[in-house]
Amino acid sequence: MDVTHSDYLVIGSGLAGLTYALKMAKHGSVTLLTKRKRTDANSSWAQGGIAGVIADDDSFDLHKQDTLTAGAGLCHEDAVEVLVREGPERIQELRELGAAFDTETEPDGTSVLSLGREGGHSRNRIVHTADFTGWECERTLLEAVRHTPQIEVLEHFFVTDLLILRTEEGETCAGATALNGQTGEYIAFHAKATLLATGGSGQVYEYTTNPLVATGDGVAIACRAGATIANMEFVQFHPTTLYHPKARAFLITEAMRGEGAKLRNADGEAFMTRYHPLADLAPRDIVARAIVQEIKLSGEPCVFLDATDIPTERLKHHFPTIYERLLQVGIDITQEPIPVVPAQHYQCGGVVTDLDGATSIPRLYAAGEVACTGVHGANRLASNSLLEAMVFAYRAANHTLENANTPLPRNAAPIPPLIPQTPIALTPPLSATLVNELMQSVRRAMQGYVGIVRTTAELQSIRAYLDFHLNSLRSLELNSVEAYELRNIAQVAQLIVHSALCRHESRGLHYTLDYPELRETERQDTVILGGAF
Repeated sequence: MDVTHSDYLVIGSGLAGLTYALKMAKHGSVTLLTKRKRTDANSSWAQGGIAGVIADDDSFDLHKQDTLTAGAGLCHEDAVEVLVREGPERIQELRELGAAFDTETEPDGTSVLSLGREGGHSRNRIVHTADFTGWECERTLLEAVRHTPQIEVLEHFFVTDLLILRTEEGETCAGATALNGQTGEYIAFHAKATLLATGGSGQVYEYTTNPLVATGDGVAIACRAGATIANMEFVQFHPTTLYHPKARAFLITEAMRGEGAKLRNADGEAFMTRYHPLADLAPRDIVARAIVQEIKLSGEPCVFLDATDIPTERLKHHFPTIYERLLQVGIDITQEPIPVVPAQHYQCGGVVTDLDGATSIPRLYAAGEVACTGVHGANRLASNSLLEAMVFAYRAANHTLENANTPLPRNAAPIPPLIPQTPIALTPPLSATLVNELMQSVRRAMQGYVGIVRTTAELQSIRAYLDFHLNSLRSLELNSVEAYELRNIAQVAQLIVHSALCRHESRGLHYTLDYPELRETERQDTVILGGAF
């Protein structure tokens, strides 16, 4: 296996990875690995925006309280404090790099940021670029990376496992092994510090707003390496994704509800007033469960998001991507409601980090959706995710410089797996067809049994099913990127199910018919020690 060296290794090309890479490039060489193209990241798909205290009528305390309320008692208050106080600085840095956020003109002629509002927010504080904010942020940072020669971006490199060394002081991360998806070669990437910024795990489910790259890789490889994982039962389903027989699931941002769009059932009733005082701007978990209930009551396959009361030009200006995309499938949102259903959207749990993005393994950091910083608790507040990715990646960079900027320990012994599994004869071979069949089987099972509403019996049933699949995969040759993705999807699914079975209450995004009430005795993180799976 070939070995390459750089000062810092970044796994993932979303906002977290790019933020860290740009800061670390001022202090040494950076290798950034992305398993497909550099633009293939969850960050690029974010429509709504970035939450930040910008307006005069807003405050850090208000943003903090909104976040804590949405998190249903599980947010780490110190992490939320860091997020809301340091967030505006990171937004300003994006602007200085050239991010073109929407603005509006004050009566005195002054140009100010246009601030939207989404569910759970008590003030207008969402900085946005129409309905493609994530892409604008990604474009801005990628352009800065392009002009930074200290950063080498390697596309089509799939990280199979972290490289862990055993030293006199204990275990430490020394980089990662990766499969070149175009040549089939394996390379060991050594670095003084490694950042996991691999995004979420949407492809664990059959219906998701996430891109195809979101296969839970970071959580799976960190868990195998021994890192601590937490709160995987809290899977956020976005309430409003397009329901259409001829179109892939497509997110309809809740910023549209912030502008006045209303959810209606098959009878045309604006039903959200029956479920929450904030009606259509209630937290996402409440809106998603309300939609599921309305679908169950009506027998129809979806509900409808009605934006026809929003002035046509305002609708087209604020949501151009959605407007054009839906026109392509025959829906004019200025004239007719949008059929919508909930779909998997965000992973609130992940690899446990401290306030500086450091994991339980020395020299290994995590930021963005792959990380569990404590900010989101049991339910993420809308538009806090892009902010979290930048804030904690920036802090991880600072911590790296202060604590992990020395050469790797000498006389350290590598801990398997240092190299890929030894190929063995297969009966039948792990073909692309078999990988796809197993993948779809796991995703359908997760969609059916570990969705918005759960039961203990269903969770126990799918746990046995996943255990069987994982045990089978451990004896097979993983001979492609897709095969490795299958292993990661099955492992993350197992972590979600295990965590869900451990929580004997309904809190935030985890709702079970067996324990429908909130229990104060259950008000704690669901922690899984790495290596156990």
